[in-house]
Amino acid sequence: MKVTTPRLTQHVLTAREEGEPVLFVHGNVSSSAFWRDTLIALPYRALAPDLRGFGETDPAPVDATRGLRDFSDDLTELIEALSLGRVHLVGWSMGGGIVLQLLRDHPELVRSVILVNPVSPYGYSGTEGPDGKLTHADGTGAGAGAANPDFITRLAAGDMSDESPTSPRTVFRTSYVAAPVPDEDFYVAAMLTTKVGENNYPGDPVTSDRWPGVAPGKSGILNALAPTHFRLDDLHELADKPPILWIRGANDVIVSDTSPFDLAHLGALGVIPGSPGTPAQPMVTQTRAVLDRYGPYQEAVIQNCGHSPHLEHPAEFRRLLLGHLGRA
Repeated sequence: MKVTTPRLTQHVLTAREEGEPVLFVHGNVSSSAFWRDTLIALPYRALAPDLRGFGETDPAPVDATRGLRDFSDDLTELIEALSLGRVHLVGWSMGGGIVLQLLRDHPELVRSVILVNPVSPYGYSGTEGPDGKLTHADGTGAGAGAANPDFITRLAAGDMSDESPTSPRTVFRTSYVAAPVPDEDFYVAAMLTTKVGENNYPGDPVTSDRWPGVAPGKSGILNALAPTHFRLDDLHELADKPPILWIRGANDVIVSDTSPFDLAHLGALGVIPGSPGTPAQPMVTQTRAVLDRYGPYQEAVIQNCGHSPHLEHPAEFRRLLLGHLGRA
């Protein structure tokens, strides 16, 4: 269905109209389609919107200086437009950061939270240590300039091939999942709905005179994820703390303490020359530190699983999800 709010028109995937509302938020370079099978299997009022610039939702620009708030504000309006009241929030990858931002800004709308391989509360790249210390004040090391240009070109061209290590299909096989999953064509096609450009993915690239030569810009998704724009280290100050379940794949390479998508880690490996010794961003460690301060949370690690537990181990994922929803 399509839902028009004052900000934009959003496409929302739904399975049923009754039950407690559960809002599923997809990650970067994907769409609500990644939640299709999960929605069908749940005895809840499950809804999965396409975020702005993905799927069939309006390709509205992303103001990166607001961090992920363009996305979380869109969801807040969706909740209000559909009169959902308090919702359970499920956020995967970038969607994990979005639901935490919504929790931070509107805790009165949140019944519980499920994080699925979430981005660090200190953004993506450009920080070090469990407390998310900025490596450089301007966020050097993060932002749109860190994206692989051939991947961007192939994404924009709708490339369904596996002829290159940087084709969307190859990235799906090597990074989104740790082993083959059914319906690969379906998910790669969903990746290709990503709106490519400086206002969406990846954003406006900015150069830096410090290693590794890139810094966050002011528009687009990868800049919105930069630690100078997105930072959530005060969740523990909320008066009311809904319970959080953190589900992650043990073999995730996208969100990891040693991610090959983090330029600092590539520098440490010698893949990018000239590293001054900048340490990798310990993404998982940072999330755990923030949640330890927050309080009511559980961490569930699925073995032999990459970045997408809901695709790779759907039965185990649903078991954990239903257990949490039943307790919340």
